[in-house]
Amino acid sequence: MYHKIKRFVLKIFPKSLLFRYEYQFRFLYYLAYIGQSYQCNVCHCKLRNFVKMGEDKLCPRCGSIQRVRRLWQLLNDDFLEGQKSILDFSPSRSIYRVMKKKDFLYVSSDLSGDFLSDHSYDITKIDSEPEAYNLIICYHILEHIENDSAAMDELFRVLKKNGYCLIQTPFKEGDIYEDYSITTPKERELHFGQSDHVRIYSVNGLKNRLENAGFNVEIKNFIEKSENLTGFSARETVLICHKPT
Repeated sequence: MYHKIKRFVLKIFPKSLLFRYEYQFRFLYYLAYIGQSYQCNVCHCKLRNFVKMGEDKLCPRCGSIQRVRRLWQLLNDDFLEGQKSILDFSPSRSIYRVMKKKDFLYVSSDLSGDFLSDHSYDITKIDSEPEAYNLIICYHILEHIENDSAAMDELFRVLKKNGYCLIQTPFKEGDIYEDYSITTPKERELHFGQSDHVRIYSVNGLKNRLENAGFNVEIKNFIEKSENLTGFSARETVLICHKPT
């Protein structure tokens, strides 16, 4: 149902208008989900349920999905206090709107046109001075980038010493799977799970590549033993990358 409504609305309104007034538009949809069973930790609205999207759960009020709510908790628990400057690639619109209200520098970048952004940086050659940011958020980006080693080098370059980069991608067991002879959207969806993906990382494979770029990497696993009120995924992995001094 949600996807049908979304497709219908996209046919009527231009994307720029939807982005501008998305939060207001969502209010009408949210009215059908008001309750006391769950609560989104991004917009703090209480819900009778999240919107089910396959294995994911979407907040009808702000549009956050499971990994976004987990990221928001991680940011608030460990990274936002005393923050000075953040670079976020293709950010969730729900997080973008909250971050822009904070009293630190928050810069977003996107090339696709599907996200709210301040810049359109090529992640393999970021148009920024070295050591410009204290924190970088790179969620579900690297699996789209053929020259991922160049992207990792650039993330390391623009991050301040003692800064952190939070990275997540889809993961598989075993080794990284990539094959640059697979080029069509149909083939890429079949092999990598999405038409614009160029590989599937393994956790340790991605960790090794990030370490080769100079990062110290911590693998942070989140496991929910029972249903949670915030609608987190049962299992999730984030790589916490630190640039040493």
